[in-house]
Amino acid sequence: MNAETTFQSHRSRLFSLAYRLLGSRSDAEDVVQDTWLRWRQADTAAIRDPEAWLVTAASRLGIDRLRAAKLQRERYPGPWLPEPAEIDDRPGPEHGAELAEQVSLAFLAVLERLGPEERAAFLLKEAFDYDYTHIAELIGHSEANCRQMVHRARERLQAARPRFDVAPERHRRLLERFMHAARVGNREAITALLHEDARLVSDGGGKATAAIRPLHGNERIARLFWAAYRRPQPDTEWRMGHVNGEPAVLRYRAGRLVSAMVAISDGERIAELLTVMNPDKLPAHGSVTPANRPPSLG
Repeated sequence: MNAETTFQSHRSRLFSLAYRLLGSRSDAEDVVQDTWLRWRQADTAAIRDPEAWLVTAASRLGIDRLRAAKLQRERYPGPWLPEPAEIDDRPGPEHGAELAEQVSLAFLAVLERLGPEERAAFLLKEAFDYDYTHIAELIGHSEANCRQMVHRARERLQAARPRFDVAPERHRRLLERFMHAARVGNREAITALLHEDARLVSDGGGKATAAIRPLHGNERIARLFWAAYRRPQPDTEWRMGHVNGEPAVLRYRAGRLVSAMVAISDGERIAELLTVMNPDKLPAHGSVTPANRPPSLG
């Protein structure tokens, strides 16, 4: 197997790791490309374990990029949300439920609470099942430190991440009801579908009209959607689809995707809405098609 074929056989795994580390499709693709450049310059014939070499290179490149990204995100205009890796407008009731559990926008957003090395250690252990000896070699810490980092990460994520055991179909139906209510500006229905202390986070990146800080309370959120309905915009279309495998409300204007919204719910009411509106994080033309999807996230 030549060097390029070997790299391509591991490309999906490298992208999957980099995307979980960075929460950005474009940054993950850059890490994979940089890993390829290093691989091409290496003496590959002398490398006994190509996968270990490639994962090590991608992990270290990802950690370095995440350190820089942390500084950039502190200056980000308004809330920062992860960049979806996969968006499609197929409304089927179940699409990639396993993928959604691993790389939902809510989970990736919670991972932002971790430091770069802590995040890398946690993901290598939880998502890729590496042993602590290997993780220690990858990130340059002792096994004891890595165990402690993973333990702390688990505790922080469990405290921060809402846990609702909801059937995917039930969650999808609830989000679909919300979409219909929002589309017609039904303020009472929107209020009823949200928890009293629901939260809305919108990422416009300074390039799309969005709230500059999270919005709290079902009545305030309902009022926002009602006000948006009263400012009609022509050629607007709402569709049910999927973002990273989880049900999502997709909004198009003149055929162009302008927002992708996912929700956290208990199956009865919605606790949180996450809306990506920054055009840099959305595909330029409609949905992500099989032809231009990134490598598999599985």
